[in-house]
Amino acid sequence: MKECKNLNEFLREEEGMGTVEVILIIVVLVGLVIIFKTQITAVVNGLFNKITNQTGKI
Repeated sequence: MKECKNLNEFLREEEGMGTVEVILIIVVLVGLVIIFKTQITAVVNGLFNKITNQTGKI
């Protein structure tokens, strides 16, 4: 019975929920980066090329 009581207290406790939420957000972000890796790479490369071309004009 004591184990069941501890489990119920653990499930009702809300202190750890912030950590779980942060971990879920990180997992979703990593998944999005993996899915859109090629598109993100293209955008970043385009930005760096534009920056390089603009600095050459100065």
